[in-house]
Amino acid sequence: MADTKSVESEPAEPGGKQPKSVRVVLLALMITMMLAMLDNMIVGTAMPTIVGDLGGLEHLSWVVTAYTLATAASTPLWGKLGDMYGRKGVFMSSIVLFLIGSALSGMAQDMGQLIAFRAVQGLGAGGLMVGVMAIIGDLIPPRERGKYQGMMAGVMALAMIGGPLVGGTITDHWGWRWAFYINLPLGVVALAAISAVLHLPKKRTQARIDYLGAALLTVGITAIVLVTTWGGTEYAWTSAVIMELIGIGVAALVGFVFWQTKAAEPVVPLHIFRSRNFTLMSVIGFITGFVMFGATLFLPLYQQSVQGATATNSGLLLLPMLGAMLVTSMVAGRVTTNTGRYKAFPVVGSVLMIVGLYLLSLMDTGTSRFTSGVYMAVVGFGMGCLMQVTMLVAQNSVEMKDMGVASSSTTLFRTLGSSFGVAIMGALFNSRVQDVMAERGGALGAQVTERSAQLDAAGLEKLPVAVKEAYQHAVSAGTHSAFLLGAVVAVVALLAAVFVKEVPLRGAGPKEDAGAADGSAAKVAVVEAV
Repeated sequence: MADTKSVESEPAEPGGKQPKSVRVVLLALMITMMLAMLDNMIVGTAMPTIVGDLGGLEHLSWVVTAYTLATAASTPLWGKLGDMYGRKGVFMSSIVLFLIGSALSGMAQDMGQLIAFRAVQGLGAGGLMVGVMAIIGDLIPPRERGKYQGMMAGVMALAMIGGPLVGGTITDHWGWRWAFYINLPLGVVALAAISAVLHLPKKRTQARIDYLGAALLTVGITAIVLVTTWGGTEYAWTSAVIMELIGIGVAALVGFVFWQTKAAEPVVPLHIFRSRNFTLMSVIGFITGFVMFGATLFLPLYQQSVQGATATNSGLLLLPMLGAMLVTSMVAGRVTTNTGRYKAFPVVGSVLMIVGLYLLSLMDTGTSRFTSGVYMAVVGFGMGCLMQVTMLVAQNSVEMKDMGVASSSTTLFRTLGSSFGVAIMGALFNSRVQDVMAERGGALGAQVTERSAQLDAAGLEKLPVAVKEAYQHAVSAGTHSAFLLGAVVAVVALLAAVFVKEVPLRGAGPKEDAGAADGSAAKVAVVEAV
């Protein structure tokens, strides 16, 4: 076994800055995080061109579903592998797999190949976000980690705003294949920086991978994601296919939980849920994912259909929400670092999220862009208080040896929350739109939304004036129902936040004695070349 002796990390620079090497690693981690978040948004913009080139319109949804399924199913496994075999090698492997999937997707010759290669890409993507969060958890003690929340929130906002813009530009000027190839240079830069600068202790373990647990979890997650993806769209919620998937998913997850109590090296050690804070943060993360992805799906649709925004402008019109989220996340991080206190943020964030979603539910055909922007900012302030604090508190609630599974579990709950949010809010939206169209638009209105309640700008312009106005009222009614549901669901996050116990964060604050043993030891990373 190679010597894994830890040596003292580089001291912090004057002014509390982290050493240059750590800042380089953090930059590489942010690039990797952007790869994970940006991909679906770029590809979404390129979809019409892809279908025009490859055909296979009937399989279009699988281009996204295959990626989502593979990402969700592999997320817990990457976290566990990092805990068992060392964070650096496992993380770099996930980047390489993601880049291989990206290259193959760009070379796909038909829709079947593209779907298969997107699944490969999704398997790698499952390890990207988990690896970023877990490595930051290793490098930066929780008390100092708040400083970097703004960076992560900024990357998230940049991906949400820039994704459609970048995707459209790349597709128009370089072709849709570059929507995948663009990942390669960014990924290589991240790989080079991480390989050269990130040094973590090697790990050796004799434990075997829990293959049965991994299989049961994969089946359970796959069934859940398929139910939320297909329910109400491909199949009716009461259809045999959906009922069978629900039965398979429940049986697999019950079996998984039972097996985790018996496995020698469980994929998700159930003891981490004995921590009240970890369990509560998982619940809050689920609700945040539910609300955030629902909001980013229906707000652009409302802006395009009712307020007359273009597809590009509707992305920019999300700036009030994303800007508020970025600013609040930075403030929350600084306050947490300086004071070591954090309970106020999930409580205040949940309240603001409930209020903001309720305000969004009040929008109608006469709501101005300024008013809707103010409502979005309220939601953004709430999400800014929650987005990174949930991960921070979850990681602080477990031992260092479980950092990977804690990060992956929290990420998984947020991913599943987003799947449920899009599915349930989407089903409610579609049902309400179709009802109102039948009432206001008559037979033609019902026929227009028979196949889909979501029309693109081109389809909307082709409608008769009366039907178009009916559709605008229908979309307003649909968004009212969707956001009202979001406000009700967000109450669960508030209840969970109230019961959070403020446990001191590990690591010294900036005003504490620099000689504090725990703080200085954990200040950056334990360093030893791998």
